[in-house]
Amino acid sequence: MSTRNDARTQTPHYEYVPIIDRPALELPGGARVAVLPYVNLEHFPHDLPGTAIIPGTQRFNPDPLNYGWRDYGNRVGLWRIVELMDECGMRGTVCLNSDVIREYPRIMEETLARNWAFMGHGMNNAPANFLSGIDEEREREIVSGVLDAIRVATGRRTKGWISPFLTHTNNTPRILAELGVEYLCDYTADDHPFPLRVPNGSLLAMPYSLELNDVPAFQNIGLSSEAFGDMIVDQFDVLYEEGASNARCMPICLHTFWVGQPNKFKHLRRAFEYIARHRDVWMATADEVNDWYRRNCMPA
Repeated sequence: MSTRNDARTQTPHYEYVPIIDRPALELPGGARVAVLPYVNLEHFPHDLPGTAIIPGTQRFNPDPLNYGWRDYGNRVGLWRIVELMDECGMRGTVCLNSDVIREYPRIMEETLARNWAFMGHGMNNAPANFLSGIDEEREREIVSGVLDAIRVATGRRTKGWISPFLTHTNNTPRILAELGVEYLCDYTADDHPFPLRVPNGSLLAMPYSLELNDVPAFQNIGLSSEAFGDMIVDQFDVLYEEGASNARCMPICLHTFWVGQPNKFKHLRRAFEYIARHRDVWMATADEVNDWYRRNCMPA
């Protein structure tokens, strides 16, 4: 029997408040579910290892096998996703590597034209540029540089952040709040937004998902394309039922080089069209959920 009754080892970044002990969430217009499609728009430098479908060649430079597979997402896969989301009345929340602004101006043009939301996602997605283990000065330099680049490119302040591969330090929430960021997606702990502990400013944890996320689904769990589509539908059905009495957020996390592949996209289309046929659904961006939650659910 443990004697460490007074030694709590939960994360220092937020309180444990179970969903049964909170007021029911009431979304705009009586919506049962806020559907949040996150679209990861990422750049992988050609001479650095990155996400791989066949890891055995990652050590090579160049690595055309994995580089070309990833590049398919920006050249082709994204545009399937964009067209589908237009048809379904969805707008994306972009997890944006700041290098995308320089490397893929057409992507920026088209997503800006659709009034998608943009949140910081580091400089690029090479593991060499992950945030874990770096000192505070370097982290602050990276985060502020990314936020400034997105603000210049979009003409608006960046409200959200998701760290590359959800890697951050214990300084990250504080740095983000000090730089004016309002929500962070690194903690996938809830169906509702919830406050993070920061000494200055205000920072929310915004729902994100590792389950409804094509990278772990295909690369780590090994789901079939059909099963991933079924997972989206099943998740929606449960949240839609629960949302009749306590509304939920439903993040769907997409990477263009995975779910933008034709065999996988077929089932993404099926799932998105299924969701779009339902009433009482808020097709939202994370910026919109953040703004609404702050107006209606935060202490005055």
